[in-house]
Amino acid sequence: MADPQSNARLRADAGAPTSGVIHLRTRLTADFTVISNALAQRRGSAVTIGVAAYILSLPDGSPVSIAALCEHFTEGEILISRALKELEQAGYLERRRERLPSGRIRTRTYVRDVPGSGPDPDGPPPGPPRPRRTGPRKRSVPAAATPAPVPASAPVPASAPAPPPARSEAERPTPLTDAAPQPATGPEPAAQPREPADPQAAADPRAVAVLAALRRADPRLVLSAREAARLAPAVAQWLAAGVEEPQITELLTTGLPDRFHARPAGILAFRLRETPLPTPPPPPAAHPVNRPVAVPFQTCDGCERAFRAPVPGRCRDCRSGGGLRAAG
Repeated sequence: MADPQSNARLRADAGAPTSGVIHLRTRLTADFTVISNALAQRRGSAVTIGVAAYILSLPDGSPVSIAALCEHFTEGEILISRALKELEQAGYLERRRERLPSGRIRTRTYVRDVPGSGPDPDGPPPGPPRPRRTGPRKRSVPAAATPAPVPASAPVPASAPAPPPARSEAERPTPLTDAAPQPATGPEPAAQPREPADPQAAADPRAVAVLAALRRADPRLVLSAREAARLAPAVAQWLAAGVEEPQITELLTTGLPDRFHARPAGILAFRLRETPLPTPPPPPAAHPVNRPVAVPFQTCDGCERAFRAPVPGRCRDCRSGGGLRAAG
């Protein structure tokens, strides 16, 4: 008889999966962010997970407003705002309003990699982490520093203060009279003008009004207060050159693309930077006005009534009546 042969399939290799994803991992030692699987595998919108991963990868102090996130992602304000609300409801994000000493109100954003973890934002800032000890804590004292036992009956002598160590010539302090600079006798320099702390307050209100009115010509040109303050100096330069507001609106809104791939502020900034300063229209020429010369009033020699005439004499009624009487 021939050797027995089995019809069973060979056992698949247990090391590699037969379906699904296969990871080709690289061990990173720098420029990486640790994200929990609960966040990375969260069911729902992929925009929410992407926004959360991007915010967790940013250093402290980075802007994470809707406008800043829209400049990084291709999604619009509606999707970005919806993602922030979902993260806030899930406990990953917390936005608080704080009042500054100047009276203004700002929004601070706190992000957690795990909901409910981390220090309280209202508490003191956490200090640097201390290294953890694995073994029992031992306190080593050198043998020379161990004091000798003193008998109770003998008095303890007072220790004399140790003399200060001798300093070399290089370590000796320089006398104050030689090192201190002499005060200047000339006039004090004028104080430099301080830059305004808030760029929005220093923006030209007329230029900001022109930028805010652009959404009437194109509903897509919606700008935030910070974007309008950044573009206001270029618009103010056009206004100072004599360009009227309707002409500025026409130059900024004519020929816009059907779809924006960036924020409207970037498109407007490009047009303000690349468009040459338009020449203002010449003022209308002053035409001489030929006004008729006013005829002065005269007193009639016959009836003493006032009438207009270049020279004194009789009025029209007296002249016509006198002529008729002379003819009769």
